[in-house]
Amino acid sequence: MAEKGGFKHFMLKEIYEQPRAVRDTTLGRVSQETGHVFLDEMEITEAEFRAAKKINIAACGTSWHAAQAGKFMIERLARVPVEVDYASEWRYRDPIIASDTITMLISQSGETADTIAAQREAKAKGSKTVAICNVVGSMITRESGGTIYTHAGPEIGVASTKAFTAQLTALYLFALYLGQLRGTLSAEQAKDAIQELTRIPGKLEHLLTQEEDCEDLAKEYVRSQDFLFLGRGIHYPIALEGALKLKEISYIHAEGYPAGEMKHGPNALIDENLPVVIIATRDPKDVLSLVRYEKTMSNLKEVKARSGKVIALATEGDEEIKEAADHVLYIPPAPEELLPILEIVPLQLLAYHIAVRRGCDVDQPRNLAKSVTVE
Repeated sequence: MAEKGGFKHFMLKEIYEQPRAVRDTTLGRVSQETGHVFLDEMEITEAEFRAAKKINIAACGTSWHAAQAGKFMIERLARVPVEVDYASEWRYRDPIIASDTITMLISQSGETADTIAAQREAKAKGSKTVAICNVVGSMITRESGGTIYTHAGPEIGVASTKAFTAQLTALYLFALYLGQLRGTLSAEQAKDAIQELTRIPGKLEHLLTQEEDCEDLAKEYVRSQDFLFLGRGIHYPIALEGALKLKEISYIHAEGYPAGEMKHGPNALIDENLPVVIIATRDPKDVLSLVRYEKTMSNLKEVKARSGKVIALATEGDEEIKEAADHVLYIPPAPEELLPILEIVPLQLLAYHIAVRRGCDVDQPRNLAKSVTVE
């Protein structure tokens, strides 16, 4: 219990360490006065970043979900195309990698066998590589042309929590850095973006005060056999990660799906026994976000019309959604690209409390290892 800092499990302790992990990953890398982002551990030159025509990202598991959210951040802020692959699949399809492509590898441990193999494949084809990693001196960092370290601290729980939010933070910083170098972000826009990022740890702390709401939901849905998680755009990877957390530690079958694809099959699954978690947050300053919200609300109503049970993640102040959903978990407002860092927290807490109530070992789930060092 001393090691766990008074928490019942390492996983819960690490969920509560997320405000610090985001703060520490940001610390020393941004200037609030000038809006500049500093990535010091880079051998790749600014000129090479400017000349890059494409970013490839290879990762596994939770890191792959972070990469999918990072794709939206980079494309939106730096206007450079991004392709995301499972590291375990990528090298077996003989990928096309031009010399003006930068390959990013994301790994909590820096020792993930498939991700190391993908890195070596990219380097062999002439690509510069950048790592996002939590462990100083690990294999991936030693072989990369630059590393953005996530300062999450050691993560003991097998199901990744604080490493994920730190990876999202690092990806956001990388997107800002590229946007500045490539001239797609003005100094004013960069300053605003950094201001918003520095507010995220406080918003995470506020979210953690709502743990009881997640515990109450866990009591209601602890006997469910299946869960469906829905999201659109940058929020779809968070639906995937929410589903992964639940299946990893509670052994409930859970699936993440793009909300817009429901009509193409998954609507058949919906009945009164299926809880559906719908990410329906919005950024009022972002036109695309408001369009996405309207479409997601339409999906929510479709689920209700088919007797599904809806747990909605919504932005604070959204009263309309209360009429449509069975339960609402509120998220503090934030720009579209930063909302994922906030959205995942209630999904982590929901998975944790369901698993505890089912008597599962949340820190060491069956059949899983913390660092996947074999293929």
